[in-house]
Amino acid sequence: MRLSTRIGIAVGVTVPLLVLASGWLLLRLVDHDLHTAEDDHLRARAAAVVPDARALLRASAGGRPKAADNRERQLYTAALDVGVRVVGPDGTFSGGPQPDASVPLPARRNTPVTVRDGATSWRALTVPVRTGRGPGTLTVFSPNAADQAQLRLVRRRVLWTTLLAVPLSGLLAWGIATGASGPLRRLGRRTAGLDPRTSTARLHHEPTGVTEVDELAATLQKALARYDEQAARTAEALDTARSFSSAASHELRTPLMSMGTNLDILAGHPGLPEAERAEVLADLRAEHARLLNLLVMLRELGRGDLVEAEAFRTVDVSETADAAVAEARARVPDARITLDAVPGATVHGWEPGLRLLLDNLLANALAHGRDAAGRASVAVGVRRVAEAGAGDQVMVTVDDRGPGVPPEARTRIFERFRRGPGSAGTGLGLTLVAQQTALHRGTVTVADGPGGTGARFEVRLPSTGGTLPAQRDWLITTAGTKRSQSFPKDAS
Repeated sequence: MRLSTRIGIAVGVTVPLLVLASGWLLLRLVDHDLHTAEDDHLRARAAAVVPDARALLRASAGGRPKAADNRERQLYTAALDVGVRVVGPDGTFSGGPQPDASVPLPARRNTPVTVRDGATSWRALTVPVRTGRGPGTLTVFSPNAADQAQLRLVRRRVLWTTLLAVPLSGLLAWGIATGASGPLRRLGRRTAGLDPRTSTARLHHEPTGVTEVDELAATLQKALARYDEQAARTAEALDTARSFSSAASHELRTPLMSMGTNLDILAGHPGLPEAERAEVLADLRAEHARLLNLLVMLRELGRGDLVEAEAFRTVDVSETADAAVAEARARVPDARITLDAVPGATVHGWEPGLRLLLDNLLANALAHGRDAAGRASVAVGVRRVAEAGAGDQVMVTVDDRGPGVPPEARTRIFERFRRGPGSAGTGLGLTLVAQQTALHRGTVTVADGPGGTGARFEVRLPSTGGTLPAQRDWLITTAGTKRSQSFPKDAS
């Protein structure tokens, strides 16, 4: 059922009910006003004839028939248009329109009441009349016929108005609703052909001035935009899953083949000398550890590509660095790791990602930053800096005392699966550093260490929050697509 039809029916039902309710109230008010006017008239007539009624009772009590007759005529003449009934110790006198004498009168006095004689109703007012021979009463009557006629007239008019209000109000409401719902119908026609699954066409809405229609159009536009966003994120997630499988199969092939070869050696040579057997087992353990590490790294790359802005919050980088350094000291007890962190160096970021960044910077320094004697000495620094045009930033530095990174290799080391000579790593540690830096809208650079010895990795992160990069494809690009793998990565 159309909205305009619903409104027409609702108004067509509601308006007659309101008319009936108003008519009932009008009848009550008219009835009250008529009774009030009639009661005022009865009080005025009663006050006018009370002296004549008192004189009539005195003449009747004194045994003067002729005087009583004169007083009775005077009483009826003074009563004018009301009926009169005088009851005294010596008799009852009545004249004018009034109910039958057999109709009992209410006991209340000085208050008008309604009495009925069959189908006829009367308003009656009884007042006391005192004489020397005893108390008497005067009752004046007024028929309700005129009042009832006026009430019947009002009732008929209310009913006729109600009957007319049903179709007229319904048609009028339907017409108004049809015109008012025009913008809504036009919006419905524009959205009827939109299918976000098969078409890129979207709703274009010009403000109509109707608040509800404009708000509905804005809601539809927002819902379609969210659908597009979620569809893009779903496609990105599928690409990430496919890329994870492709990257894993590509990178796992060599260690798995090596492990298979070693297992064949163990199975095919049961009498293998103990020294050679130990060497083969050591190779198996190393390849197994490398496989586990590679899977962990690929998983972390996938998490970084799919993280949402809702996961970001205020993070104290100094506290995160302290936890990362403590774990590195426990993992590599022979290394000398120092931390110089300023408290309160906070950023709006993803805490697991920032911890991953610090862990991999430390792991890289411990693996590649040893001096000629094999000693590992790493210095970690965290402090706040401010630069013109860049605002407040948190700068993280990791210095080692190793051979350093040649200038021509300082960009390539962040590429996926880029490993240095003799490296046993996965080639993803610094890629994770680059990914997390890009997610936090920061920068990462490599330079010579303090005094020209070793390497310094410097990460700058803005203190205030920002939007996530629209393109997050670190794991997808890892799968061997033709996109550039240069660093720094395009933040758009």
